[in-house]
Amino acid sequence: MQQLQGRVAVITGAASGIGLAMAKRFARGGMKLVLADIETAALQRALAEMQALDVQALAVTVDVADAASVERLADAAYARFGAVHLLCNNAGVAAPALLQPTWENSLEDWHWILAVNLMGVVHGVRSFVPRMLAGGDEGHIVNTASVAGLLTGSGPYFASKHGVSCLTEGLYKDLKTAGARLSASVLCPGVIRTQILDAERNRPAQFGGPTDMAKLSERQQQWSAGFRAALEAGIDPAVVADAVHDAVIADRYYIVPAQDEHLERIALRMADIAALCNPTLPVPKG
Repeated sequence: MQQLQGRVAVITGAASGIGLAMAKRFARGGMKLVLADIETAALQRALAEMQALDVQALAVTVDVADAASVERLADAAYARFGAVHLLCNNAGVAAPALLQPTWENSLEDWHWILAVNLMGVVHGVRSFVPRMLAGGDEGHIVNTASVAGLLTGSGPYFASKHGVSCLTEGLYKDLKTAGARLSASVLCPGVIRTQILDAERNRPAQFGGPTDMAKLSERQQQWSAGFRAALEAGIDPAVVADAVHDAVIADRYYIVPAQDEHLERIALRMADIAALCNPTLPVPKG
C-alpha cells in the first residue's frame, strides 16, 4: 500500500507506546486516524495530540478482548470515514511475572493474556477484514506479536504471541491466494521503551484484577525489576513505527525491530528446527 495520503488507519493500543508512535508516524504520512484504547483519559490525550497536528482523528474506547467492543470500533470507523485501509491490531498486555514455569501461571493469567493478545487480534481481523475486502481498495493489516512469537518460553505471553505469528502468516497467505488487494505483516519487536509491565492497571476483575506485587516471590520481583530497567533502556517506539511504515509501503511481511541478541536466538531456533535438533537451552546470564 504505497499511497497513504488521505487513507484511514485504525490503531488499537493507540494511547501510548508503539501504538501512539505509529499514530504519529502515519499522521505524518497524511492518514486519517481512528485511535482505540482501553484507557479513556490517555486516549483523549493522544487524540488531542493528533488534533494539534491538524490530523483528522477519532478516538474510541475499546476492550479488544470483547468481540462486541471491537465490532463497535469498526462501526464507528466506517461511520466516520467510510473506509479503513490500514488496520494495526497492536493492543497487548504482559503480566509482571513472566519468567516462571508454565505450570505456575494462574488460569487468570492465561485467560487475560490470551484474551487480549491473541483474541484481540482475532476480533480485529473478523470485524475489519471483511469490510476492507468489500471496499475493494488496497490495504494492509499489521498484527503486533513480539520476538516472543518467534522464540519460545513458558507461559501465556509466549503462547499468545506465537498464536499471533501463526494467525498472521495464515492471513497473509489467505489474502495472497485470494488475489485480494489487502496484505498483512507481523510486527515482532524486541525490548521497546514502553509501559507494557504497567498493563496490570487495566486488568479486569474477571481476570483476577491487578496483581499484588508484594505477593510475588523474590525471584519474580527481581525479574520484574530487571525487565523494567531493560524496557527503560529499550528501543524507542518511534523506531518501531518507522519500521512499520516502511514495511507497509514495501509490502514486507516480517517486521523485527529487535536487539541483536534476539535476532541471534531466532536464528539459532530456526537452525535447530531445520536440523531436527532438540531445542538449545538458554545460557544463564552471569
